[in-house]
Amino acid sequence: MADLSAELHKLRVENALLKKQVSLLTANGNLSENPTAISSGGYAGDAAASAFPEEVQWIAGARHSLSGLEIRRYSRQLLLPSFGIEAQQKLAKASVLVVGAGGLGSPVLLYLAASGVGCLGIMDPDSVELHNLHRQVIHSEAFVGELKVKSAAATCLAINSSLQVREYAFALEAANALEVISDYDIVVDASDNVATRYLISDACIVANKPLVSGAALGMDGQLTVYNHAQGPCYRCLFPTPPSQSACQRCADAGVLGVVPGIVGTFQALEVIKILTGVGEPFSERMLVFDALSTRIRTVNLRGRNPECAACGDNPQVDRRTLPEFDYEAFTSSPLCDAPPPRQQIVGEDQSITCRGYKEVREAHEAHLLLDVREQHEYAIAALPSSLNIPFSLLPQQRDAIVAAAEVTTSLGVKSLPVYVICRRGNDSQAAVNELRSFGLSAYDITGGFQSWVQDVDPNFPFF
Repeated sequence: MADLSAELHKLRVENALLKKQVSLLTANGNLSENPTAISSGGYAGDAAASAFPEEVQWIAGARHSLSGLEIRRYSRQLLLPSFGIEAQQKLAKASVLVVGAGGLGSPVLLYLAASGVGCLGIMDPDSVELHNLHRQVIHSEAFVGELKVKSAAATCLAINSSLQVREYAFALEAANALEVISDYDIVVDASDNVATRYLISDACIVANKPLVSGAALGMDGQLTVYNHAQGPCYRCLFPTPPSQSACQRCADAGVLGVVPGIVGTFQALEVIKILTGVGEPFSERMLVFDALSTRIRTVNLRGRNPECAACGDNPQVDRRTLPEFDYEAFTSSPLCDAPPPRQQIVGEDQSITCRGYKEVREAHEAHLLLDVREQHEYAIAALPSSLNIPFSLLPQQRDAIVAAAEVTTSLGVKSLPVYVICRRGNDSQAAVNELRSFGLSAYDITGGFQSWVQDVDPNFPFF
């Protein structure tokens, strides 16, 4: 039944894509002879009126270009005295680039599509994976394995076929940022790494575009607007990049699915406010959201920094220098959501491959397997007959570890070899050095559970 539901959903979004193609052909005049062809606005125009003969003629009380169907679609926001026809027409003429079609980008795209923004640009180089679906609600099971931009575009068009959607299935880089961003009225940063944040902010300064920025991690989120109404840019607040150890990722620290949903919804709201001139955008202020207490607070930010390298009085970042700037070197982090590179701390004589350790288990060689992940990670999935002591607790648990590695033989007490495993093979190496200082024969299982899944057991639920 689930397969049928997924197939039905996929057919529906493909139908939306076909409708969009018909719309584009009509806009070019290729289907003008077809009285029921969809217009470039996504509706049938006068032909639609003939499809509803019971509809009486009407006139616009004020000069505007909204069709009867558009009035019906957006009626609930048109009823707002502070919004109305003028704001709706501004949305229809606007273009928004959303960098990232993940947890933050999903609600941004869904609400901007539904609200009537005329053109959406979707940029993301990744494909949909199963672990995305708990928070990236624009995607569905039917699109697992497909490009995120394709999945997101299909969903947006299924919601509102009058949209123009542009897909960018590649990452934002210094070489292409200005060319892409210059085509849009406003940019949304829904990315997930610090290097991209600096790049987007700098490019928006150079191209003179407002930037709506959001972030979500764990149970916390934040939101602000950069480069708007003489407000600061990202570099004004963070002239020096944070250390790599301070830059946690959802893939490592985790995130409650609804948190980026809430922050992304706020981002969509800020975009609508800036485009329409309705309300007070969050410039020179930061919204901080604590999901555990369901509290939202506002932090006032300092204004534009005259010494800022991007937006200051004597900027060092401009149209000439930005395409050549090395953001990965500047931030010591990649322009993607890649895991940190594996560190090589211990020598080969203190390591064993995952396949090698598998042979140890199959030969029933006596040993101690020490899993140094956090307790909540160990509880999700672990190897049988392993001892879990988190890396941070090794010094306090020295006696327990030494005792666990000891066995009594006819020749007396001896210590078993200790094999150490973690998630990706970094903490385990540091743990080996710690254990050897205890006098134990410790060996790192190279690559941790990530390599175990790749080389030994693809059914182990790596997360």
